[in-house]
Amino acid sequence: MLSTMSQVTLCECFARDGLQHEPAFIPTETKRALVERFAEIGFPRVEATSYSNPKVVSQFADASELLKKLKRKSNTYYKATCANPKAVQRALADLDAGFGANEISLLVSATESHTQKNLKRSRAEQWANIEEMVKTAGGRFRLVGTVSVAFGCPFEGKVDPGSVVNDVARFASLGVDHVAIGDTTGMATPLSVKNLFRNIKGVTPIAHFHDSRGTGLVNYVAAYEAGARHFDSSFGGVGGHPAKVKYGGGFTGNVCTEDLVGLFESMGIDTGINLDQLLATAEFCERALGRELHGRVTRSGLNRSTFP
Repeated sequence: MLSTMSQVTLCECFARDGLQHEPAFIPTETKRALVERFAEIGFPRVEATSYSNPKVVSQFADASELLKKLKRKSNTYYKATCANPKAVQRALADLDAGFGANEISLLVSATESHTQKNLKRSRAEQWANIEEMVKTAGGRFRLVGTVSVAFGCPFEGKVDPGSVVNDVARFASLGVDHVAIGDTTGMATPLSVKNLFRNIKGVTPIAHFHDSRGTGLVNYVAAYEAGARHFDSSFGGVGGHPAKVKYGGGFTGNVCTEDLVGLFESMGIDTGINLDQLLATAEFCERALGRELHGRVTRSGLNRSTFP
């Protein structure tokens, strides 16, 4: 058990990362209810939607409609994913209309091969994209960078931690002061997590790990011990690496929110989440998708005997 308590900032990713490759379209009203509930039970950051091309990711064809209907909670960031400058222009149009997101994300991959597979362009081209996106945003959103496959690439294998640190520094030079470090196919270990996070300077690092090999929770503890205080997760462990992209192998979902909250709280780390509503919200997510999800504490209950 860690000796000190510290508030952490959790981002709930279910409504965007979790839904991006669900085969059935989730009704806009269901998405709205999910996002509003996540904010209500205490998540200060919520992934709300994505300005994806509807022909490519039809799940978010309702991005503007959702944001227009969404009831906002003060002091909460509602994030929309933007893949390119055109997406940022859509985000700005919604903001000008009075209902836009207040946080957008910018994505790079740590390796050339993953960039080509996932983004259909070179790393140099994607960095040029990001520079244009930052300029287009004009300081009107909080910008969150993401470095995918930061701990290992399914095509190139080991990733040089120094190159990841350089990518983080490049984001910082563009004025992006929150950067998510993505373990896209679950290759991180506690040792590699500690070594990398201890070398990240000049930004607020966000741990975004996947549970592909059952190491998600221990890697989050390692990131916490290395100084991270921002963490991404998704109820039921849904989402993670796009299921339609055939690589990575096996289970590639996010770390389960309910399990992460339960673990942190048992360690004396205040998550700020309403624990009385946590499992009911996990069950609501299961009803939204019509199936049982991967959360352990959804089945077993929170181990409150370990809470301070």
